[in-house]
Amino acid sequence: MEKISKEIIAERFQKIQQHICEALEKEDGIGEFKTDLWERPQGGGGATKVLADGKIIAKGGVAFSAVHGPTPEKILKKLSLEEADFFATGVSIVIHPINPMVPIIHMNIRYFEMSNGTYWFGGGIDLTPHFVDLEDARYFHKQLKAHCDAYEASYYDKFKQWADDYFYIPHRKETRGVGGIFFDRLSANEKMPFSKLLSFVEGLGYLFPKIYCHFMAKNHKLPFGEQELKWQALRRGRYVEFNLVWDAGTKFGLDTNGRTESILMSMPPEANWVYNQTPEAGSDASKTLKLLKKGINWIKA
Repeated sequence: MEKISKEIIAERFQKIQQHICEALEKEDGIGEFKTDLWERPQGGGGATKVLADGKIIAKGGVAFSAVHGPTPEKILKKLSLEEADFFATGVSIVIHPINPMVPIIHMNIRYFEMSNGTYWFGGGIDLTPHFVDLEDARYFHKQLKAHCDAYEASYYDKFKQWADDYFYIPHRKETRGVGGIFFDRLSANEKMPFSKLLSFVEGLGYLFPKIYCHFMAKNHKLPFGEQELKWQALRRGRYVEFNLVWDAGTKFGLDTNGRTESILMSMPPEANWVYNQTPEAGSDASKTLKLLKKGINWIKA
């Protein structure tokens, strides 16, 4: 169960960032990612790549970071850790499409290590359709299950449940979308050696463009009108609520004095909130709200 160095992991994560950006640019056809290199005063830095005003993507961010230094007291208390220096590297992605029929998507893979030997992997991917399409949800979850099953039979069910619980907006009593998988604080054991665990995490990164390019190609030409755009703006508002109020990654970034612009790259280009908004009974929007629940078996839906 020999560990791979944190420097090599960071290097491999950065290659995943580049691979994802190249695939999304090719599928979009017009948009290009602009790179913003940044440094963290307390140690480390990263590269945030942002695409805006593409043919399919309204705004997309693919961020890489590798930061280090003394672990902030707030993090030590929250995670019940002993005082030591930390190193964290990861890739985080959020894509907001132009067409409301193309879903929002998020993915994150990360590695955390402390100078006292503590370490773990975390990550996840979830799909947030503006309008839930059962065929799309089924495809998404089948891809994730196949990836999980290739490494550990228990992963999909366990990580799907974790995603249902994590990507949930308690004050709205609704899930952010159709879920996905989520995992955190995974470390190696006899059954899952370090190299295999890293392969699982990296594999999710390489699976991302296959999944999202499928949705881009399939849905970006579907017709939509003013009503669909208004609903899209409201669903983007829900996305903002989750990321600012509940998302642990946002809080971690801010608590470790990360770069604010990169942390908040997940915000959509436009969003809206309407007081006490209720969609018309029987509409696609109303049907979507009824499906934003935990515990749905999307593969069989």
